[in-house]
This record gives sequence, structure tokens and C-alpha cells, in this order.
Amino acid sequence: MRVVNGLIPRLALGALCVIGFLTQAQIADAARLKDVVTIEGVRGNPLSGFGLVVGLNGSGDSSLPFTSQAMRRMLSQMGISISAEIKAKNVAGVMVTTTLPPFARQGSQLDVTLSSVGDAKSLQGGTLIMTPLRGADGRIYAVSQGALSIGGFSAGGAGQGAQKNHPTVARIANGAIVEREINFALNREKSLELQLRNPDFTTANRIVRAINGALGQPYAKARDSGAVDVRVPKDYQGRVVDLLTRLETLQVEPDQLAKVVVSERTGTIVMGENVRVSTVALSHGNLSIKISSNPQVSQPNAMAGGQTAVTNQNQMNVTEQDARLIEMQEGVTLNDLVKGLNGVGVTPRDLIAILQTIKTAGALQADLVIQ
Repeated sequence: MRVVNGLIPRLALGALCVIGFLTQAQIADAARLKDVVTIEGVRGNPLSGFGLVVGLNGSGDSSLPFTSQAMRRMLSQMGISISAEIKAKNVAGVMVTTTLPPFARQGSQLDVTLSSVGDAKSLQGGTLIMTPLRGADGRIYAVSQGALSIGGFSAGGAGQGAQKNHPTVARIANGAIVEREINFALNREKSLELQLRNPDFTTANRIVRAINGALGQPYAKARDSGAVDVRVPKDYQGRVVDLLTRLETLQVEPDQLAKVVVSERTGTIVMGENVRVSTVALSHGNLSIKISSNPQVSQPNAMAGGQTAVTNQNQMNVTEQDARLIEMQEGVTLNDLVKGLNGVGVTPRDLIAILQTIKTAGALQADLVIQ
């Protein structure tokens, strides 16, 4: 793993694509290689810094020590010495974050996000004072400053108020300027490592065949299910960018595991097309019990001398839906599975319980992921 200037320059330049040697059916499901893999050494690096937003209309931090300390430090750099604690509700402390993209040059502009770290009510109308943005190695790579845009508002009065969106988070378009570059000489590389976004042995093998077919010689070799090594041909040495330009137009058909993802919180179920069900008989029925209580008032005659009494009249209804037995043959597809379960009349939450039971019975040929 290469380290440049104290940072790991694995900037994310997306991927590549593979043309050729695919059947017509495979081409329909094929994807560009640049959407399937990333290139080792090509990725973004996160930057962050603490700054002050000024010009707020009394909606800033109340009396937090770190905001006051940052104010005194900023003023001292301007030649103004203040020893007492500063209480200014038109100032707020914020964290400024952004990502340094791959191959960013000095003078490039970046969008930044600002998030309040104190008890400020809103950042509306504020301006960020010059804030250095540092990388993981502690060095300054960009400087941010400018007027904020929050895309909403917050207003209130005595006993009532109104708010749109999130007023304590803001953005500045092109609000940071790159001051330091991360050196990464891509054209000097003798080999490339393609990292699969979704590791899979079959997909890695298809990538190897596509690249070797396009280049005419076995320059690519699968290291494992998550990486493919590509030697730079002599004709492309010193011109790696040209090589990547050629490869990223290739087409490859990604393979994937059969998987069923279930969210019990929302009742959402997502099933891949490769999900299969072995021979199984399925029956599903619902039993509902409803108990109701109706108060009854007993009013005595006016001359009887009795007292008014309230009694409850309870009633219980038990309803059981008819359950039908459905047999699913071995090798049932996702479409057949959905049709069969819909024929039973199950709800999404019932389907979750059914899938769990089928998996327990060993009839669901897929990974069941419950979130």
C-alpha cells in the first residue's frame, strides 16, 4: 500500500468496462467495467476543520467555551487582545467537511458542508471566516470561506414557530480552494490493481477474460475474488491514461449471490433474480380475535330509591381465514415464488415470517439478510 505525503492516495476513480465475447443475452445484463471496479490508488481523501460563522441574527451559540476561545484566538491574530469571555450570539462554531477528489490541482474549488457543533438555533444568513481544512496527516490541503446556503429557514415567536429543512447544517458551493496537491504519478505505474466493488470469483474471472480479449494477450490476472491485477503493456507504458480510456468502455456481466434482504422495521423485501426454492409445501392462515366492551347504563325509576349503575357488556369474535396449501416445486424462480405467495394472500410482514420459515426448513437457496 502506497503512502504519499502521509496520506493514502487511493482516490476513487471509478472503474472500467469490457466489450466483447458476450452473448446477446449477456450483453443485455452487462455493465461497464468502470461501474464494477475501482482503481487502487485513485480515490478521494476527506478533509475537515473547525471554523466560525459570523453575521447570525442572534441565533448563534449562547456561551460555549470553545466558541469563545476560537473568537479570542481569531481576534488575537488580527492584533486585537481580549482576555474576558466573549458572549456573542451572532457567532456559531461549525465543523467544515469536504472531500479532496483524485488528481485535484492547486486552485481547484470544492463544495463544503458546515455543521453546527454548539447550541446555535440557525446558520441562516451567516458567513464562514477563513478556515483551514486538514487531512488525516494533519497537513492543510484546502482553505474555506464564504456565505452560507441552508436551503431552509427557522423562525419563531411567543409560543409558536416554523421551520423548513435543517437550519443548523449549511453548504457553500465552491467554498474551498485547494492549496496542496497529493502527488500520484499514474502514468508511471507498471501495473494496475482493479478492486471489485462487490467481490465475486465469477465476476473477477469475467473481467480477466474481457481485458485479455481486448488487449490480445494475458495481461490481466485475478488475484482473488476482490482484485484483478493488470500489467501495463509496453505500448501503453507512460500512457496509462490511454490504457484506462480503452478499458473503461468494455462490458462485463457481473455475477452475484442469491440474496433476500428483509427489513422488519419497514416491511420491505428485496429479492435477487437468482433466488430459488426447493420443493416445499406452504400453508398460511390468520387467526384474529376481537374483544369489544360496550358500557350499559341501568337507570332506576324516579321513586324506586335505587342508584344508577353502569355495567359492561363484553363480546368476543374469533375469525380464522381459510388457509390454502401451496406446493412449490424444486427450482422455483423468484417470479413463481412471488406469484405463489400472492396467491396465498400474504402481506409483506407475513411474507417475512414465511421466508424465515422456508430458510429454516432448508428450502430457500439464498442468503437471508434481516435488517
